[in-house]
Amino acid sequence: MSLSLEQLSIYHQISKTSDSKKTPLVSNLNLTISHGTVLTLMGPSGCGKSTLLNVIAGHLSQEFYYDGKIILNNEEIQASDPHKRSIGILFQDDLLFPHLNVWENIAFALPNNIKAKERKLEALAALDNVGLLAIAYSMPHQISGGQRARVSLIRMLSAQPKAVLLDEPFSKLDPELRVNFRDWVFKQLAVAQVPTLMVTHDKADAPTNGKIMHWEQFSTENSHA
Repeated sequence: MSLSLEQLSIYHQISKTSDSKKTPLVSNLNLTISHGTVLTLMGPSGCGKSTLLNVIAGHLSQEFYYDGKIILNNEEIQASDPHKRSIGILFQDDLLFPHLNVWENIAFALPNNIKAKERKLEALAALDNVGLLAIAYSMPHQISGGQRARVSLIRMLSAQPKAVLLDEPFSKLDPELRVNFRDWVFKQLAVAQVPTLMVTHDKADAPTNGKIMHWEQFSTENSHA
């Protein structure tokens, strides 16, 4: 599996009536992330890192537009609807459904081919595999922030994505929990063996010996992972 961007440019359209009035956010970005690889994209807050993730996931707001190709496992997906792209995203916030307990949150994300009677068993097995079975029947507000973060990752991976995007997933955790959760996340991603793009402003978030790319490189060079 691999995720590639080819000649990708993102523009912030200043005027909707004049195509000539546009400001490039990123120009001619080329990169390839292979299976099992985590590429960390470094850049200051507000530079456009999350906008790039929105382009890949298909959630770009109307104030931006882009051109170029997004290729997942040798297939172009830039024209596909977001729910058909097989892209998993982990945000700063856990975004669990507050009205569903932990196993129900996991079950919600499972692929549609898993039948109703099997979904609970699959969800419980996923929680058991990562040592979280004890909180399976707890509501999100009844568990700790670290547990919610772990459940969020398992829910995302349970959807069996073909690529993963991490949007500063560790920034709201306290320092001790942040280190432990970071290591745990990369362990789970190593098991999943999917290409992963993480954006952050903190170099400490990057996996040990992982590949790092800086936002300033976009207009001057190509990068491969």
